[in-house]
Amino acid sequence: MSAATESKRKNLMRKELAWLRRGAPARTAKPKFRIDAANQLIENEPPPRDPIELKQMATARLGKDVVDILDVGVSYGDNEVLRHIEWRIGPGERTGVLGANGVGKSTLLGLVTGAVTPTTGRVKRGKTVKVVTLTQELDELKDVGSDRVSDVVGRQRTSYVSGGKEMTPSQLLERLGFSNAQMSTPVRDLSGGQKRRLQLLLILLDEPNVLVLDEPTNDLDTDMLAAMEDLLDSWPGTLLVVSHDRYLLERITDQQYAIIDGHLRHLPGGVDQYLRLRKEQDAHAADAASGAPAAKKAGLSSADLRMTKKEIASIDRKLAKMSARIDALHVEIAEHDQSDFPGLSTLTAAVTTIEEQMSELEHRWIELSELVDS
Repeated sequence: MSAATESKRKNLMRKELAWLRRGAPARTAKPKFRIDAANQLIENEPPPRDPIELKQMATARLGKDVVDILDVGVSYGDNEVLRHIEWRIGPGERTGVLGANGVGKSTLLGLVTGAVTPTTGRVKRGKTVKVVTLTQELDELKDVGSDRVSDVVGRQRTSYVSGGKEMTPSQLLERLGFSNAQMSTPVRDLSGGQKRRLQLLLILLDEPNVLVLDEPTNDLDTDMLAAMEDLLDSWPGTLLVVSHDRYLLERITDQQYAIIDGHLRHLPGGVDQYLRLRKEQDAHAADAASGAPAAKKAGLSSADLRMTKKEIASIDRKLAKMSARIDALHVEIAEHDQSDFPGLSTLTAAVTTIEEQMSELEHRWIELSELVDS
């Protein structure tokens, strides 16, 4: 069991690394030799999911029409929350929705699920659309508190297809991190995170073709999140996610939108673009409040920029040489007489010294990189 658990952990680790390498663009504040080492580890690892295959499966379940929000506005009294929203949601799309608190994200999701009626415009839904929302209220568990976890899952479905493989409810529970003992536990005795995982599993077993996640990370630790993300990778449907968790959005969605000033805006640049827009908004608001434009940020001169880049390149070379030296010392330690404690101590001390020097150089590398990027 320990070997199987470790194997799963390593497979998931490689998958996460592959996503980090291929996923949404972000500045990587690491020296080149470390990036090369990570790339070598994952060079043969496939992407976390196959979007083309999932879209084909979703189209087969949904048809071409999912939900079309056409020139929609929503007002509550005199408060206009959304205006002129145009959003055509296709089969198999994985979309993250960003926005500050109170801008209308939940209202937008309500238009998709049918919980909100538009004030202007119209919402068109496909005939086969089955929308389910993973809420924070755990509604799916209200009437099963005294039942065992395995019984609750077993009543709903005897098998489930995930990633092209047929799985039993027990296997799905195991994939979501439930131990054999926990499968026999009454639902009311589960922790908050375990209840959230069970809620997600019950929703997936109900086989919706449009899944809405509204702030799904509450009560979930990193292991639980990783299990949820791994399971969603093979889920063949349309996925809509509202979350303040940047990693989650970039990990399980393929595109992002933001609600800004009541409008829905596509973000080709992902979360980074949204953060820039928010920063510009805040700066304009500050300028308007003070009545004066913000001072222009001073950058490096051309000569200083050239020198900084040269120092970065020099540090890269030094770090690569130090890394190679550490590898050679590890070989020496392995081949050294294991009864020669003073000799082994000297070699180990040499490794520690080089690692400390590398740490100092890496800090300097990051400082210089931030100057170049500013």
